[in-house]
Amino acid sequence: MEEELMEDAKTILIVDDEQPIRDILVYNLKKEGYNTIEASDGITAVDIAQQKRPDLILLDIMLPKLDGLSVCKRVKNSLSVPIIMLTAKDSEIDKILGLELGADDYITKPFSVRELVARVKANLRKVDAVSNNQALNNKEEIKKESKIVVGDLELDLDKFEVKVRGEVVDLTLREFEVLKFLASQPEQVVTRETLLEKVWGYEYYGDIRTVDVTVRRIREKIEKDTSAPKILITKRSVGYYIASK
Repeated sequence: MEEELMEDAKTILIVDDEQPIRDILVYNLKKEGYNTIEASDGITAVDIAQQKRPDLILLDIMLPKLDGLSVCKRVKNSLSVPIIMLTAKDSEIDKILGLELGADDYITKPFSVRELVARVKANLRKVDAVSNNQALNNKEEIKKESKIVVGDLELDLDKFEVKVRGEVVDLTLREFEVLKFLASQPEQVVTRETLLEKVWGYEYYGDIRTVDVTVRRIREKIEKDTSAPKILITKRSVGYYIASK
């Protein structure tokens, strides 16, 4: 019999073929006040995601019937839902945060439950913040567009749209937020740790590789030559900044 869900709580879809892992995640997420639904294979995960429309998905890569990367791609094609990938392979990180998938975050196994819960909260907060901003704009019928223009880069904060040299560039929400944070303070070097805290919202020190991979993906979209970037610049051993030219 299907478990009744709490009416006002966020719902998280847990996708993992290992029952003990699902049990641990269900127990700890329920303790934090979340509803949980489960899937043990990729095909079922896609079906449940489309039917139940969860607020967030925890998605293992190694799944029967359909692997997690394929699940992520299919779900993102039809739903705007944050997805945190669970992986045991460091080599998968580029694919997880890749252009073609659009996953929002990842965490490597074995993981601490405390870290996973913190990342769940951070990703849900980010979605709520975006929704609240959009609702406020609609309610007050704000006509004036809020934009950031730095050199060849133009960000429309109301439309969540980025243009480079006048051409619209398709970024994920996370990529947009990183670019927005940097562009709002051009020529100012921002450390990876600061980006992790301010954009991802991690409540304690996280994996700075997340930042590096995301920055690399942004460059692939906005730079003419990623080997010699002109817009999003690295300050070696410190962090990143947007060049004002």
